[in-house]
Amino acid sequence: MTEESPRPGHRFSETERRGLYRAIRERRDIRSSFVGGAVEPQVMRRLFEAAHHGPSVGFMQPWRFLVVRSLELRRRIRDLVEEERVRTADALGDRAAEFLRLKVEGIVECAEVVVVSMPEGRDRYVFGRRTIPDLDFASVGCAIRNLWLAACAEGLGVGWVSIFDPEALAELIRAPAGALPVAVLCIGPVSTFDSRPELERAGWDRRRHLDSIVDVDEWGRRFLSDVNDVQ
Repeated sequence: MTEESPRPGHRFSETERRGLYRAIRERRDIRSSFVGGAVEPQVMRRLFEAAHHGPSVGFMQPWRFLVVRSLELRRRIRDLVEEERVRTADALGDRAAEFLRLKVEGIVECAEVVVVSMPEGRDRYVFGRRTIPDLDFASVGCAIRNLWLAACAEGLGVGWVSIFDPEALAELIRAPAGALPVAVLCIGPVSTFDSRPELERAGWDRRRHLDSIVDVDEWGRRFLSDVNDVQ
């Protein structure tokens, strides 16, 4: 069957599948390789469309996006991040100096900054959250993941900054009472997509082997597979 031929069911073509898995594998949390520039409005709209099609528990869609164009506001957000970076270093003890050598954001250098928040009134959503209320966070994470993969496919880098005081950031962006910022996304052209995550390259941690995180029927009973590559 050729790539242009009709295919049964919903399965993607081989080219489409490879593109999807490539985006998953090559997506990086960018901190240090933004090169400024700009992102065309229609591209940003596609990224937001991708995010807004993320799955959400009870279909609550608990995400709101604020595009930050003001350089002054970006600098004030960066100052909040810097304050928390110092607090985080203090909490890390023996790894403080190592942590302080890491670059944790590109808020001023990137083309676009987007603050992702969970809106006020989330508690009224019970479907899917009665036993695990924090699934609203998981839903927002899915939206961000969609945006991230779409950006990778567009040739853009994304950095997720989470080192900030949410209440202070909410006040800074004049969010409604009850809204909770959960991410500052740095988006834009980059000089390179590294073959490994920045924190892995820096020796902060390493990716676990797949066989160590997949079990069958009971915790610790490893799942084994002879398939080593995506087909």
